[in-house]
Amino acid sequence: MNEPAPKNFTWPNGAKLALSLVVNVEEGAEKSILQGDRGPEPVDELKASPRKEMRVHGNESNYQYGINRGAPRILKLLNSAKVPATWTACAQALEKAPWLAEAIAERGDEPCSHGYRWLFTAFMSEEEERDFIAKGTKSIKETTGRRPVGYLSRYLHTDNIRRSLVKEDYLYHMDDYSDDFPYWDQVDMGDGTTKPLIVLPYAIDSNDMKFWIDPSFTAEMWLDYAKRTFDVLLAEAEEEGARMMSLGLHLRIIGRPGRIWAFEEFLDYVTNRDDVWIARREDIATHFAEQVKP
Repeated sequence: MNEPAPKNFTWPNGAKLALSLVVNVEEGAEKSILQGDRGPEPVDELKASPRKEMRVHGNESNYQYGINRGAPRILKLLNSAKVPATWTACAQALEKAPWLAEAIAERGDEPCSHGYRWLFTAFMSEEEERDFIAKGTKSIKETTGRRPVGYLSRYLHTDNIRRSLVKEDYLYHMDDYSDDFPYWDQVDMGDGTTKPLIVLPYAIDSNDMKFWIDPSFTAEMWLDYAKRTFDVLLAEAEEEGARMMSLGLHLRIIGRPGRIWAFEEFLDYVTNRDDVWIARREDIATHFAEQVKP
């Protein structure tokens, strides 16, 4: 069981709840016949991707919509609300959309690595996975001007990933759904020693990917769920101790015109409050490390 937040722990300005807005940038880095992959990207809003080797032009264009229209809409709302975000970006996606990398940098937002491409690393060797991590790290630094300090996999990864992240000087890992507060992991370095790494839990229950998983899921349902998550965590934070909330978004999903309004209403609901700290994940991890030692 993870350690709870210390009783005297608060986020900056006395806030009890830290809110992390996570914008995933995967478009252009997904599987594709054009990139030499054996099959097309299977994650499809219509669930129409065939298993055989053939292009699915509709799905390719659906991903591209996230760059062309979804990203500008999300940026517009973040700018209007004047709130920071963490962009979990596949490095190749930013290579193909340099304007978005520049926009992230201009806002002072955090570029977090989502790997070089939107691929599973579970079947890679430790060396291959580490090279994959290093390649993405180098690319994101080149496109945004900042080296990422946080890492999010495409769900499946190896047992060795945290050792590789420590060796690559990462501050935190977010492939974890076990808590509503950060914690330290002691990483086995393979030489008889351990080194600490912050685990900054993410959340998939409030993630907008539900729109693609369940066609009956509506924007009203997502907004209600997000608000209720916020309300419960804030109440717990005030009564029991500090909490953090993660809200995961995707350019091609929440960025659609029939859904973007729900994100706007959520921002209206949570901004301009004294009891909540809306922050980049790197700032959450850094503040945690300053207050809670390994």
